[in-house]
Amino acid sequence: MAALLTIENLYAKGNGKEILKGVTLEIRKGEVQALLGPNASGKTALSQVILGNPKYKVTAGKILFKNKDITNFPPEKRVKLGLALTWQYPPSIKGVKLSQLLSKISTGQGFASTKSIGGGFWPENLLEREINVDFSGGEKKMSELLQILSLNPQLVIFDEIDSGLDIERIEKVVKVIKEKFIKKKVAILLITHWGDILKFLKPDFTNVMMDGKIICCAKDYKRVLDTIKKYGYEKCRKCPFLAGR
Repeated sequence: MAALLTIENLYAKGNGKEILKGVTLEIRKGEVQALLGPNASGKTALSQVILGNPKYKVTAGKILFKNKDITNFPPEKRVKLGLALTWQYPPSIKGVKLSQLLSKISTGQGFASTKSIGGGFWPENLLEREINVDFSGGEKKMSELLQILSLNPQLVIFDEIDSGLDIERIEKVVKVIKEKFIKKKVAILLITHWGDILKFLKPDFTNVMMDGKIICCAKDYKRVLDTIKKYGYEKCRKCPFLAGR
């Protein structure tokens, strides 16, 4: 199967510094891939470059999506093609209800109420509240998931969707991801720091990023997690469980 997203030897700068240093990655339709790495390894920068954040400048390499070179596409064009991203720290927007935002960005999945979405995942009054204003950590994640769902994407980048959540709330987030995205064969790139969420989602491939590069791509996420938990990320430089494809 041809790759849905292909990143070829990608270099990029942010704030005048080289942040991505030759990233190569392929994700196919319906595939779940994880991206782990220590702080400042380049994980979030990669997600922002894939979505075309103008704060980052690609200096070499390519980003291909659905066989199109989107390296120089603006963010809105990438989203219309089927790319989407959740934010680790989504902003609060006073004076705008979540339902109003969803009606603007929806690709045909406008939500009259959370009950109409089904699944019993969503707080009942979430749509009628101002976006992320006085939201709990779990409510912010559910708000992000609703926004992404309304875009009807083909590939979603979840940036630290598990950060700041306890196990109970992580399980709720995972249920939404499984039911609303994985079942529909939406490709997923799951960015996480420690990777506990991987125990619930069981990715097809687990990538480890350090110093702006992906240094390992392994099929056995459990061995990757065990190695990181026991020895830290420095052990990954030798990549003892490299599987590739």
